[in-house]
Amino acid sequence: MTPRIARLESRALIRVAGPDARPFLHNLLTQDVETLADGELRFGALLSAPGRVLFDLFVRGEGEAVLLDVAAARRQALLQRLTLYKLRAQVTVEPDDRPVLAAWDGPLPDGFALDPRVPALGGRSQGDAEADASEDDYQAHRLAQGVPDSDADVPFDTAYPIEANFDLLNGIDFQKGCFIGQETTSRMKRRGSIKNRMLPLAFDGPPPPFGAEVLNGELRAGEVRSGREGSAIALLRLDRLEGQLTVDGRTVTVTKPEWLPT
Repeated sequence: MTPRIARLESRALIRVAGPDARPFLHNLLTQDVETLADGELRFGALLSAPGRVLFDLFVRGEGEAVLLDVAAARRQALLQRLTLYKLRAQVTVEPDDRPVLAAWDGPLPDGFALDPRVPALGGRSQGDAEADASEDDYQAHRLAQGVPDSDADVPFDTAYPIEANFDLLNGIDFQKGCFIGQETTSRMKRRGSIKNRMLPLAFDGPPPPFGAEVLNGELRAGEVRSGREGSAIALLRLDRLEGQLTVDGRTVTVTKPEWLPT
């Protein structure tokens, strides 16, 4: 079966090169970068000091350099932040204008690396490939797998990575040692003090607006994030999932993706 391929205009690349590229990023990100193999793709984030998500990203080894696949609208802000962190590190940080591509529903073409979050998502690559699908097609596929869009569903510096399921989507390496925001992240995982998670919702009709309140009876159970006809992602309180949930008077149902533990 021939896979579908889409160019993701919402994503852009940053190239970090130089002898200190891997240790430089390793000390900043939630993901292990020092053991990253050439061509391998990993998912992670750059957090604030209090542990909230600033930038979601994919890291890919490319020879002695590391490519960062980030939200296009946030690339310049990440470039500036990495430059501030650079200090005496022997690295160069610059934009890379190759496109970001996604492939799914079939064997991955040459040059594509498996998406580390959920295998069913397919793979990602950079460069030229003939696209036969739109980014909207890919976003529908992602939402069907119940995976949040970190850029759309996690506004800048508002949510903890565990709330956005980074720990369940291979976005945090708890064995790697220090990274920015590690203390809060590790404490939440260690103590099991996870009160909220992003979960998919199913309903009839168009999606509720971003931020629409999810109710369990008269109690607030969370709020809707991004969505499309019949489905959306919501940030929900785990202690208020039982019972009838509604949004703007409409009944909604939490759907559990296969990758999500009970």
